[in-house]
Amino acid sequence: MALTQLPALPILITTALVDSINPCAIGVLVLLISTLLALSDNKKNMIKVGLIYISAVFLTYLLAGIGLLYFIQQFNIAKPLGILVGAIVIFLGLVEIKDFFWYGKGFSLTIPSSQVGKIKEYAKKATIPGAIVMGMFVAAVELPCTGGPYLAILTVLESMGMNFKVFWYLVLYNLIFVLPLVIILGLVYYGMSAETVKNWKNKQRKWMRLFTGITLLILGVLLIMFANGLININSAF
Repeated sequence: MALTQLPALPILITTALVDSINPCAIGVLVLLISTLLALSDNKKNMIKVGLIYISAVFLTYLLAGIGLLYFIQQFNIAKPLGILVGAIVIFLGLVEIKDFFWYGKGFSLTIPSSQVGKIKEYAKKATIPGAIVMGMFVAAVELPCTGGPYLAILTVLESMGMNFKVFWYLVLYNLIFVLPLVIILGLVYYGMSAETVKNWKNKQRKWMRLFTGITLLILGVLLIMFANGLININSAF
């Protein structure tokens, strides 16, 4: 019998908020905005391409989440996967906390350097199809940065089955995840420079890493406890 009941919605919202202030996701959007403005000062085009890019990221993460949930349920691997993911998430949390003190030294959760060039090339293709492809590509290659919290939440949601409530939980998570990107795009449209956003991101990067790391540690412990039946996640709103 589970010892403790934990509400799913606050856990999901908190995790999504921490995941959303990820320097990788913000950095790629700033790169796209800077490229668009360098090619043309047409801010309406920047908004259009930027929103399409963000929508592509949102849909890619949402569909990936649905696919992973289906896979976990079909193969009935929730308990061993929960323990494994919990251990991985704890490790990722320690890496993030390490980067608060020693950023860039040793292993870090960043977009692979081999893919950065491709992202820059996609950014130069300031078209609607280019924005869609870039959003899908970035969603895949930035998983080392953003995948830990999302995988942890997916492992928790698996216990609730595949239904409309779980679907809307995933929609909510991913809406929160892309919300800072929408806000940044709006701030640049209304006058803030992309360079200002970039400088802010670089200045706050270590704190983003620290908050993410602490959240991942907590999530990892909760996942291991959840997989061993020590806690239960209450899906009621």
